[in-house]
Amino acid sequence: MILYIAEKPSLGRAIAAVLPKPQQKEQGCIRLANGDVVSWCVGHLLEQAEPEDYDPQYKKWQLAHLPIVPEQWQLKARKGCAAQLKLLKQLIKQADQLVHAGDPDREGQLLVDEVLAWAGASTGKIATTQRLLISDLNPEAVNRALAQMKPNKEFKALSVSALARSRADWLYGLNLTRAYTLQGQKGGYKGVLSVGRVQTPVLGLVVRRDNEIANFVSKPFYQVLAHLHTESAEAFTALWQPSAACEPYQDEDGRILVRELAAMVQRKITNQPAQVEAVERKQKKHAAPLPYNLSALQIDAARRFGLSAQQVLDCCQQLYEQHQLITYPRSDNRYLPAAHFAEAAKVSQAIAANQPELQGAVQAADLKRRSKAWDDSKVEAHHAIIPTIKQVALSRLGVTEQKIYRLIATQYLAQFYPDAITDEVRATIVIAKGQFKALANTERVAGWRVLFRKEDVSGNSLAQSTEENVDAALHTSLPALVVGQKLHCVQGELVEKLTQPPKHFTDATLLAAMTGIARYVTDSAIRKVLKDTDGLGTEATRAGIIELLFKRGYLKRQGKQILATMTGKALIAALPESAALPDMTAQWEAALTAISQRQQSYQQFMTPLLANLQHMLVQAAQSIPTGLSQEHIPGRGYTKGRFTQKGYKKTSAASNKRGRARPGIK
Repeated sequence: MILYIAEKPSLGRAIAAVLPKPQQKEQGCIRLANGDVVSWCVGHLLEQAEPEDYDPQYKKWQLAHLPIVPEQWQLKARKGCAAQLKLLKQLIKQADQLVHAGDPDREGQLLVDEVLAWAGASTGKIATTQRLLISDLNPEAVNRALAQMKPNKEFKALSVSALARSRADWLYGLNLTRAYTLQGQKGGYKGVLSVGRVQTPVLGLVVRRDNEIANFVSKPFYQVLAHLHTESAEAFTALWQPSAACEPYQDEDGRILVRELAAMVQRKITNQPAQVEAVERKQKKHAAPLPYNLSALQIDAARRFGLSAQQVLDCCQQLYEQHQLITYPRSDNRYLPAAHFAEAAKVSQAIAANQPELQGAVQAADLKRRSKAWDDSKVEAHHAIIPTIKQVALSRLGVTEQKIYRLIATQYLAQFYPDAITDEVRATIVIAKGQFKALANTERVAGWRVLFRKEDVSGNSLAQSTEENVDAALHTSLPALVVGQKLHCVQGELVEKLTQPPKHFTDATLLAAMTGIARYVTDSAIRKVLKDTDGLGTEATRAGIIELLFKRGYLKRQGKQILATMTGKALIAALPESAALPDMTAQWEAALTAISQRQQSYQQFMTPLLANLQHMLVQAAQSIPTGLSQEHIPGRGYTKGRFTQKGYKKTSAASNKRGRARPGIK
């Protein structure tokens, strides 16, 4: 008997749908006509044991107990999962062949592997277990995946990296949360002060941004514009470029801070002759943006529709599991397997049927055109999020589901449109021995950009001449200038501006910061390494991390802005700097990736982590948080004066409708 173990029931049903019939549905499994069985987990069926499971004395939180480090790690059944675990254990014992059908990511690999180990599967069965990788629940895709199964042992390193992450999060989050909660209690705080290796640096990003804005002092700076005419009275504008001699009067960003200097230049160039010193013309091709991964989709949806990261993730899960309209949504990849190119016609037909507004876009697409998105060398465990070949009546989708599907479909169709082409002209003008720059950016071919005109896609449209980009003296066009050409500066204009503080984070910008975390890393060597890593958290956890910070009363919303609460600020102020910066957790992600690629061992990761944890606990014992507000204390998690771990575990970072609760505190 072959036993297929899916990550969740919806995936199990999709597998069973293409296997021999008639079938018998039972509680927790589906029996096939040929005697094989399809069963499933419900996310993680097992979780890390509580400290009191190792020793009853740990039930009461005390600094003297820290650090709590298990000698032999234990797992236990999640609440409500005992019956499914018992069934799986029986089926694993009966099976002749096992097929691992967890989702195609780090956690999906671990959650089935840990069930096989917990159930006592024999060495022989584990050695011959096959890995079924499904990212599209449509029957055709499931059949294709069944024909391409691989030995599960090839994915052992991926499972080890997930195990290391789970245990490290447990050690870090549990020990530091207990330490700072107990210290906060000394200062009169009645809630749990939770600390996690991802959530805390994310909170730190927001706190530091809020403080920077609060402490910002605006300063005036000055620019000079030259309003120029050609001999045929064609008008355009150029921006003064201060010379090296002006450096004493500039700030670190090159802005002139002395009004009189700018005023002198303005007077000096007014009604003076000018000459074109240099002209540089370039034709630039702009390839279509790659298909979405989850973070890119969440960022776009936040900018266009004001949706939170969690709302987008929940919507994607519906489109994937219930409607089967998109491929696996928790992907961190933006490329597609070359074999998928053959599906372009079917996928496009489905888009036209599911989104009538895109029928014209489908008809205009060149389905023979292959963008750089199809690249096997860049596809790992999963590929970009794209539409499937499933067709569903529009009326079956909610408004948000329609919006998200359209985003995904439009991004996919863009792969079959030509490059956008712009003509860029840069001109250097000399007036009274000073240099001025003029820049024009003209669209020659709209290409894929025609798909995004209606929705004004952020970052895809050409810049326009507005007050915001006067710094570049940007024009939609310039006269046909040539080197040596004589011009006349009709008027010099002094422009006074004020330096602006950074903007508060929004859902879109906070997600962008988490994915591009290297920009916020202080150590230049680490920053260089992290440019190629996944950033803070993973595609699957970022939405949950942000929501978790709101639930714990550390963040609040003010319109679209995300701000830190008094408690959030006080917690960051009490923590050592290393806990509130992204450097450490980003290094963790790099190390976990190295483990998954067999470039680093489990022990090489855990040993320095434990040493650092001990040092941080010493620091915690010397710090009593102050300024903590009692206003936004969530489920406080303590009874009869004793704090309990369950109080914060209930809001696990990855708890969601999908049912995958990742052990550990992030």
